[in-house]
Amino acid sequence: MTGLPLSQPPIPAPRLTPFLALRDVSGVAKRNLLRSVRTPQLLLYTLEPVMLLLIFRYIFSGAIKAPGGGYTDFVVPAIFLITVLVGAMTSAIGIAEDLKSGMIDRFRSLPMARSAVLTGRSLTDLARSVISLAVMTGLGAAVGFRFHSDAGPILAGMLLILAFGYSFSWMNTAIGISAKDPESAQNAAVGPYFILIFASNANVPASTLPGWLLPSTRGQRPGKRDARSLPCRCTAFR
Repeated sequence: MTGLPLSQPPIPAPRLTPFLALRDVSGVAKRNLLRSVRTPQLLLYTLEPVMLLLIFRYIFSGAIKAPGGGYTDFVVPAIFLITVLVGAMTSAIGIAEDLKSGMIDRFRSLPMARSAVLTGRSLTDLARSVISLAVMTGLGAAVGFRFHSDAGPILAGMLLILAFGYSFSWMNTAIGISAKDPESAQNAAVGPYFILIFASNANVPASTLPGWLLPSTRGQRPGKRDARSLPCRCTAFR
């Protein structure tokens, strides 16, 4: 009489090391970047800053008088901020889609770092923001925008914009986790974006805003003159 074959003991998962965690993060980030390229509706988000740049430059520039200079130099830094904020909004949609499709559950079943999914998503947004900001800087120069400072302050201002967009992507990640579907995530992510951009002095001088909104805009000024607290406004651009 032969005995039943003994089951093989489970193979232990490899010990997680910083190198393996970085490998998992880079793998998730690469997957998200490729998915962005292959998803046309996500690419449409890159066109919104371009359209806003053309609208503000060629339609509103003749109707709005900016203090201390032309309206182009006034509004283009705000377009830089819009660029990274719009890019960060895709985090909410992407996370919600992965949850709905079951991709997050598949990641959880793999022997990988638990933080890789969210960290890889945020790094994907950061990479897209760097590329989009470089493109918008070139387009801004094409429509007449000029920097009025040395390279150091300009670079510091750009890094500040990217840091703000990176933090905004984490907020959108939380929205995507809480939303039930991609449509709800998109609707929820638009609210903070509109508040930060249009309920501020990013696009128009503070003197033109209603009185009840002025205390908020005064609180946004980190420096003197027309420097505004939204990261798109720093002395590098003035």
